[in-house]
Amino acid sequence: MSAAPRPRRETVTGVPRRAIGSGVRGSRAPQYAPARSEISEQTSLGATYVRSLMRSQLRTALLGLGALALLVGTLPLLFLLPRVLTGALPAPGPFVWAALGVVVYPVMWLIARWYVCRAERNERDFRGLVEGR
Repeated sequence: MSAAPRPRRETVTGVPRRAIGSGVRGSRAPQYAPARSEISEQTSLGATYVRSLMRSQLRTALLGLGALALLVGTLPLLFLLPRVLTGALPAPGPFVWAALGVVVYPVMWLIARWYVCRAERNERDFRGLVEGR
């Protein structure tokens, strides 16, 4: 009752082929994207690529922060509106909570959602540039 020896495993390697139906036969995609090597070698062109990503992310952050500051900055004016309309100082009641709950928080959520989507799109565009797509 001896066990038969296991067959030796072999790994077949070769030149990577392009996807089926990709077009020209015999041509291969470059092994690396030029922009990726520029960034990894820390050349001035690579620094320019990274600086452009950082600039677009900063622009997105400043736009989101500006929209948030505009929203929060107008709250005192919104809270003064009942006083101007009635001429008396109203008690901080349902109007303040309605303004905060119905107006401010959903708009803050929309600003945050816009910021995340925009930042992801900036990174996706940068990745496409670096990978040569």
